[in-house]
Amino acid sequence: MASRREVRCRCGRWMSAQPGVSSIQCTTCHTVTQLSSSLVDIARGANRVLQGLQQLRRQHKQQQQQPQQQQIMAQPPPLPPPKRQHKQQQQQIIAQPPPPPRRQHKQQKQQPQQQVMAQPPPPPPKLLEPLPSPFGKKRAVICGLDYKGKSYSLEGCISDAKSMRTFLVKQMGFPIDSILMLTEDEASPQRIPTKKNIRKAMRWLVEGNRARDSLVFHYSGHGSQQKDYNGDEVDGQDEALAPLDHETEGKIIDDEINKTLVRPLVHGAKLHAVIDACNSGTVLDLPSVCRMERNGFYEWEHQASGRTYKGTNGGTAICFSACDDHEASGYTPVFTGKNAGAMTYSFIKAVKTAGPAPTYGLLLNLMCSAIREAQSRLASDENYTSPEETAEPLLTSSEEFDIYATKFVL
Repeated sequence: MASRREVRCRCGRWMSAQPGVSSIQCTTCHTVTQLSSSLVDIARGANRVLQGLQQLRRQHKQQQQQPQQQQIMAQPPPLPPPKRQHKQQQQQIIAQPPPPPRRQHKQQKQQPQQQVMAQPPPPPPKLLEPLPSPFGKKRAVICGLDYKGKSYSLEGCISDAKSMRTFLVKQMGFPIDSILMLTEDEASPQRIPTKKNIRKAMRWLVEGNRARDSLVFHYSGHGSQQKDYNGDEVDGQDEALAPLDHETEGKIIDDEINKTLVRPLVHGAKLHAVIDACNSGTVLDLPSVCRMERNGFYEWEHQASGRTYKGTNGGTAICFSACDDHEASGYTPVFTGKNAGAMTYSFIKAVKTAGPAPTYGLLLNLMCSAIREAQSRLASDENYTSPEETAEPLLTSSEEFDIYATKFVL
């Protein structure tokens, strides 16, 4: 309980003031004295103000919570299911089979494991490397067959293939990944020059060809002739290439080569074939044959019979062959000191020495001159038997053109 305050008046009289009184009047001189608030009273007043604020905050929270509680209380309780549905649920619960015994439960757990164990193991990863993408401005297929271990084995054909690859990459700007090599020295079974793989490689070469594509097909190996059964050859003979397994799988004849390599060529695409083989003059069945004399004069000869279309789908196909259809090609150590195909070597040398953008006529003359010189040097060898007729390169095309005005671009 608060104590009384003692206050002195101006007249000297002491007066006793009740707590909470702001003024007091003297009974002697009737002077009114104003009383000042003490620090204790001020603190008590502030405490009352804080308590009032806290009470107002509690009332405000209660007012916010009341609508939520009213909404919750206003929601009706869920109705019980109808009697019929309740009975059906009870029947379903009763109809459920009892849980299986422990032994059956263990068997069910073991069944998935047995199924996993019964699945066959995954196949081993394929060792065959995928073919390079056929879509590109420059790509090539190169085949070299020495027929190792055979009585008709050759020498230098695999070397021809490697020389052609180096020439295309270093001289002609072909990406190494765009060249598909098929030789007996390749590690991948896909790269062995069997009939199946050569067919697949030819289809890959022209797949999706587009304008401005430069395609090259090079073959160094055996070539031959066989009887024409569909009557589309003027001489009654089909020219053919001999894959590594030709004894069991057969040869690849010119009708198939033309259908696979020539006819799919679209407008603006160009194919160059270099065939270093015997009887290879028209092995692509191209309708126009360039007959060139030793003095450089030439004329085009139409070779197609007219029964089957042998041209392209708008593109251009040009073939450099080692010899005419009835001739045999040769390989000679004169050029490099070891056996090499005369056609392959003379073609690469002619392109290198002819200067920038040579014409087809210049290349053909340079190739013929190089082979004639090699034949004359071999003729001086007493152990060399000269053939009755010297084989010279032959140019065939899907269409006639001026060979001395048209630039060779690969």
